[in-house]
Amino acid sequence: MLLRFKHNALHARGSIPKKYGPVSLAEREDALLHLVKLSQKECFAQEIADLEKKGEVKPTSRINTLHPRLVEGVLRVGGRLENAPVSADRKHPMLLDKNHPLTFMIMRRFHFEHLHAGPQLLVASVRERFWPLSARSLARTIVHRCITCFRNKPTVQDQLMADLPAERVTPAPPFFRVGVDYCGPFLINYPNRKRISVKHYAAIFVCLVTKAVHIEMVADLTTQGFMAALKRFVARRGKPALIMCDNVSNFVGARRQLDELATLFRSQQSQQSIATGAADVGIDFKFIPAKSPNFGGLWEAAVKSMKQHLKKAIGLRTITPDELNTVLTQIEACLNSRPLTQISNDPSDLGVLTPGHFLIQRPLTAVAEPWLQDVPENRLSRWQKVEDFVQRVWSRWSTQYLSDLHNRTKWTRQKNNLFVGTMVLIKEDNLPPLKWLLGRVTQIHPGADGNIRVVTVRTKDGNVIRAISKICILPISDNDQQSSDRES
Repeated sequence: MLLRFKHNALHARGSIPKKYGPVSLAEREDALLHLVKLSQKECFAQEIADLEKKGEVKPTSRINTLHPRLVEGVLRVGGRLENAPVSADRKHPMLLDKNHPLTFMIMRRFHFEHLHAGPQLLVASVRERFWPLSARSLARTIVHRCITCFRNKPTVQDQLMADLPAERVTPAPPFFRVGVDYCGPFLINYPNRKRISVKHYAAIFVCLVTKAVHIEMVADLTTQGFMAALKRFVARRGKPALIMCDNVSNFVGARRQLDELATLFRSQQSQQSIATGAADVGIDFKFIPAKSPNFGGLWEAAVKSMKQHLKKAIGLRTITPDELNTVLTQIEACLNSRPLTQISNDPSDLGVLTPGHFLIQRPLTAVAEPWLQDVPENRLSRWQKVEDFVQRVWSRWSTQYLSDLHNRTKWTRQKNNLFVGTMVLIKEDNLPPLKWLLGRVTQIHPGADGNIRVVTVRTKDGNVIRAISKICILPISDNDQQSSDRES
């Protein structure tokens, strides 16, 4: 349009007619040639000057291998395709610098016209007429920054693996701090009923310190079903001080119910003026971010192992409740026999340390015993020898198992943290990428080491809290971010 305005202004009173109506193809081509010449004068000024004076560029020029030539003021590739049965633009494409904005715009236009072509097709289509320097690198950048292409194949974020929480590395009695998860459903048949299969589930409690496992069969996914399984667990293993679990409805409901019981119990204590010795029935629940299984890797690994044993034991058969309960108990014994440390090749070494070593200990009401490992064995009483064995087990836990937790098996590098205002996609496992929610980070939740692994995202459905393993950062530049901010 600028060239048309120039033409009409110069020939306002002349004999040459003015141009009106839609922009013609010839005008578009003329405008493109003007833009290419301007970009070449900015990027290849020395090469153009050398060609005008000497007819060739210097040997040190970055385009020397292309044997460039000037054709009607346009810098083109000389090449070796003069005798090829192709178009003139294909024989001698116009040279473009990869860092010029015009090159980026031309590449992006070809990317859109060819239905979001990949890097290879994009380079091949552009070279039909243009020759951008470092075309493959620029094509990958174009595809990477394309929002549509990214939404079809988004990439989730990760961060350096966090340090282990204190709950994992502080010695404590078995099942004093546990993680819990559900597994199932499993189809069972009651023997005295019609052959109608009923769904049952398994609640897996995993000790955060010793990796000991306790499995309870659950009738349904209600809060009452979980509360019943929790009561059976407490009756057999003792009341835990902390339960870590996924952020799902039945676990949240259980926490609320326990909080109400604890409040009622404390009020009764205050009314009766019990001075000392009162125990609090409350259990501290700690929820990991929603849909973030990597935050609960310990119990997720136990669920995976439990499923493997169960598939091998029953396969696709439908069993009775007693049979399922028996199989789950046997699987529990297998999981509690797993080695916590590497098996030594020394025949004189003690047996491998397993979670089962920690399950045979003194009663829950027993008083603490003094440290006995420095006392000679011949001076220990019979009970002290038993206690010395227990203490040696914990010593091996500290020297062998705890040392093995140093390694970061993945997420070994520090990454850039997310910041407030970043446009992101929220990954949903049951939806295709194009239907994932679009949102903006409104709050960050730093970990103990300062790294961001959990963020709050504002979407059209409200605010949600997600781990960065479910977050995909849209490849939007700063200018796009600012324009998006103005629109919102």
